[in-house]
Amino acid sequence: MQLSLRSALSREMNLYRTVTVTSKQGDIDGDGIKDNVFLTANKTPDSPFWRNITLAIQNGRTNQYEQVTMKNNAGYNPTLFLGDFTGNKGDEILVVIDTGGSGGSIYAYVFSYYNGQLLTIFNSDAFNETFKYDVNYENQYKVKVNSHYLKERYILDLTYKDKEYLSEIYNKDGVLKAPIEGWVNPLSGLYPVDYNRDGVYELEAYQRIAGRYNADSLGFVQTVLKWNSLAFAPDRQNVAIFGGEI
Repeated sequence: MQLSLRSALSREMNLYRTVTVTSKQGDIDGDGIKDNVFLTANKTPDSPFWRNITLAIQNGRTNQYEQVTMKNNAGYNPTLFLGDFTGNKGDEILVVIDTGGSGGSIYAYVFSYYNGQLLTIFNSDAFNETFKYDVNYENQYKVKVNSHYLKERYILDLTYKDKEYLSEIYNKDGVLKAPIEGWVNPLSGLYPVDYNRDGVYELEAYQRIAGRYNADSLGFVQTVLKWNSLAFAPDRQNVAIFGGEI
């Protein structure tokens, strides 16, 4: 009985133990020596869900470790990317975690060394608070998306939607039967892209536009963010729409 209990406790401890989820090598502090970068976490038994996701950096010169706990530190498929986003010749650290929510949103962070300190220079919470939108259906099968932060407007054409969809919300003259508001979801994708091919990466951010309900996808807001020596600032913003059958 005692042995069985001990075995069960040992098995439970092994299930919840901290493991290395992924690792990369790169020169994080710009001293010319490769450093080791890890994401560690606790695996949930019989699930791809990770808890206590932590960034760990082993300095290649001193072998000392530094750990960083993120505010949003639980989710699915945590990944690492190392690359130069600031032009300081060292590698920044991009961490992306899937939330598992129905909107496909993610948690994302970019960390950078500056004057010997590891700083957070991007986080998805601040991005979501900054990039807000209004989404309103308009007469004649259109949807208007207003970007508050950039003060830009996008008009989406709904005529590619099937007749059943359109007839539910428009009369035969293309006039709305009732006002409808959609929304733009939080950040759902963040990708490093070197648009200028100069060795310095930009961030391409995706936010999904929803119509009457979350599964009613109308397209994506795509924002390219570029480091301006102080912060990631929007370089340009577009809306990508879905195509319909010809």
